[in-house]
Amino acid sequence: MKKIILLLIGFGMLISCDSVLDINRDPDDLTPDDLAFEVELPASITAVAGVQGANWALIGGIWSQMWSQSPGSSQYRVVDNYTLGTTDAIAESGWRNTYDGLLDIRNIKKKALAAENWNYYLIATVLETYISHMLTDWYGDIPYSEANDPLIFQPKFDTGEAVYDAMIADLDDALGRNLGASVGDTPGADDLVFGGNMNNWVKFANTLKLKIFLRQTEARPSVAQAGITAMINANAPFLDTDASLTGFTDAPNVSNPLFESDKRQLNTALNLRASTTMHSYLATNLDSRLGLFYTAGNPVNQGDYNNPAGPNTFAVSILSPLTPVYFISHEESLFMQAEAMERYNSGTGAKAMYDAAVMENFNKWSLDGSAFVATAGAYEYPSGTFDENLTAIITQKWIASYPGNGAEAFFEWHRTGIPATSTVPQTDAGYIPGQFAVSVNGVLGTGFPQRLLYPAGETSTNLQAPAVVPITTPIWWNQ
Repeated sequence: MKKIILLLIGFGMLISCDSVLDINRDPDDLTPDDLAFEVELPASITAVAGVQGANWALIGGIWSQMWSQSPGSSQYRVVDNYTLGTTDAIAESGWRNTYDGLLDIRNIKKKALAAENWNYYLIATVLETYISHMLTDWYGDIPYSEANDPLIFQPKFDTGEAVYDAMIADLDDALGRNLGASVGDTPGADDLVFGGNMNNWVKFANTLKLKIFLRQTEARPSVAQAGITAMINANAPFLDTDASLTGFTDAPNVSNPLFESDKRQLNTALNLRASTTMHSYLATNLDSRLGLFYTAGNPVNQGDYNNPAGPNTFAVSILSPLTPVYFISHEESLFMQAEAMERYNSGTGAKAMYDAAVMENFNKWSLDGSAFVATAGAYEYPSGTFDENLTAIITQKWIASYPGNGAEAFFEWHRTGIPATSTVPQTDAGYIPGQFAVSVNGVLGTGFPQRLLYPAGETSTNLQAPAVVPITTPIWWNQ
């Protein structure tokens, strides 16, 4: 069943949206109430991985300037030049597939609540919150409180702030249940993330809370501080392992969603080229990850897909069919904890967590990062001002998001302004390696995209949908 779901959900951006609407129904056409947890949970997990690991990974990777569209190709030009609109399949299918996945997740949650099965209730709540958090960070106001209700055909759009508050409340509710008194089936092989280890699901929930609070540091600083301080004082356990989907193989429809959708199903390995932004930063710092991220060759200045030099001179992104989909990696958890300690714990422990996070990412590439974080190393923790320390944390978090978590890097760039934005084009001798640059072919002047636009299929059928705002309109936490 896992392979079928990956084929149909994970890569919905490449097939018609109608073909993925009811794929999680059992072949015997059982009603949602009849579906067993062990049948519906794998579908829910792979639904989340399919959207986050393909649709949003591609958009986020270009907008966080890991990649640029290959010269001579056109697949992602609307992303690279900031004209991604209301009918483009890469974004529209992400919206539809997300709510299709949420239908199953919320069905598990409803049944688990009725049965007092607190294990599945926690898992479903974490999955619900994780994908909803990404959805609201892309779009702002979204259907949340009324979404996936079979009696509500036109759900209201909750404000981004309300969704954030509801997600925290939902996680607290699930974390407050007594897992030791859970009734009924226990997760096992159907839990494709942790194999039924509920301690790790508790850590996932706490780490997700930490992420939600951190996103509010600029817009609602008192909310962020109170929430994170309470977690620190309570010694809340955070992820010390990867929350990820593994088990991919190098075969059609069962490989990593990003590899499958970009490399295999488009029948080209050359679409995504190294962006000058990330490539130049790695090259300047003699980062040994450079040759594992990109092939040999020159990077492409962001958005310069009309470059007359031709594609053969430019470095290509290296993607593996076996790479896990990381929902929250171990190193991301450590980077978030480092920032929390810098902000709200007088910096105590921040350096140790930063060092461990950098080395954990190097380790994922079978490299030793200890020299990079050592005294006088390229990535030595500044132990200086707050701004200096935060710049180190977010910059390394940006690099560690390669290749599948570019969306998170994009959100964090907007929240913190890190990496900095270049005041000169990347062709200028004064360009500073690693600074973000406006797309050469961007249509927004000196601006950058801030959000995805509501798909036309939603706004044309739901009378409660807000008006579509320009792509340059910031999400609420970035205003």
